[in-house]
Amino acid sequence: MTVTHDLVDTAKGFDLVIEALRDAPAYAVDTEFHRERTYYPKLALVQIAWRDGLALIDPIAVDIGPLAQILDGPGVAVLHASDQDLEVLDLACGTIPSRLFDTQIAAGFVGMSMPSLSSLYERVLGIRVGKGDRLTDWLARPLNDAQLRYAAGDVEHLLAVYDHEVADLEARGRLSWALDECEDARRRERGARNPDEAWRRVKEIRQLRGPARRVAQSVAAWRERRAAEIDQPVRFVLPDLAIVGIAQRQPKSPPELRKIRGLDDRHLRGEAAEGVLAAVRDGLARTSEPTEEPEIKELDRDLRPAVALVSAWVSQLSRDLEIDTTLLGTRGDIEALLRREPSARLSTGWRAELVGEPIRRLVDGEAALAFDGGGELVLEARSHTSLP
Repeated sequence: MTVTHDLVDTAKGFDLVIEALRDAPAYAVDTEFHRERTYYPKLALVQIAWRDGLALIDPIAVDIGPLAQILDGPGVAVLHASDQDLEVLDLACGTIPSRLFDTQIAAGFVGMSMPSLSSLYERVLGIRVGKGDRLTDWLARPLNDAQLRYAAGDVEHLLAVYDHEVADLEARGRLSWALDECEDARRRERGARNPDEAWRRVKEIRQLRGPARRVAQSVAAWRERRAAEIDQPVRFVLPDLAIVGIAQRQPKSPPELRKIRGLDDRHLRGEAAEGVLAAVRDGLARTSEPTEEPEIKELDRDLRPAVALVSAWVSQLSRDLEIDTTLLGTRGDIEALLRREPSARLSTGWRAELVGEPIRRLVDGEAALAFDGGGELVLEARSHTSLP
């Protein structure tokens, strides 16, 4: 069965797509969405390609829910830079793919530094694709031919990239590494934010103390809940500046509230004014300070010089192995390992053998880093012999 990139906007047409996908061992997925004026991303289009078909599904015209059958199935969902798409699919279908292959993540294991989709197409397949209009309105109907062609291009060649990357990863012995990283990305927490943690995203609140800080925490939590309830961005509900002003002045009535800098009538319509004032009262009634984020244990003074040296070696190893440095080990990863944090990325899996164990031997005095005479660093067994 072949489905062109015409819009699928009927339940019957979508049923045919679902049937075609049931036995697909792998399928490519992408989404178009907007979230500039909403709290939750608004799904506008779902693009899916399989070995002998491609469909552009209109979620405004059809119930996208049945796609969950495919996402929960045994097929591998192939996406590029999947994080936001997974959030959108979860909201629309109530689930995310049971198996994920992210072509951007995989590219980092074969010598490419987290490339865009267009650069990946060009480098792997020699195909140049147009960038399209980044400001296009995907929620407008009807979508024109240029929009449909651009949307189709996001998945049209993705399975060919998948085939190429899997073969390359297998040849390098790194397929399991990439799959583990994709699984970590798949299982990453995403979606609705905790209102009680919303104050941490307003940096000015960190400068407040006492009742002002407690009020700011309470008002920020109210703003987050209100934004989710009415599906608007938090900045539309209350600006950050207004939260700080409310926390400092602690208004007790609507007239006092309206004097706060950064507030106007659009922020205080309906029940909003009373909601803010209730949040102020709640903050003033609290007796305990908001908990700070756990402090990161300071790195031992004796180990600090090792961080720069090890970082240089890891960067060189990244180039030599053709693995993106952010995948192999960041400075933060190195410091976490040296602090002996249980969750340090370099202490488990393939990274432990490739990077973590050599670093441990280095800082324990069992190994040494030296220049090889050509400007390259070499990790070697320590001789324990001092130069005269």
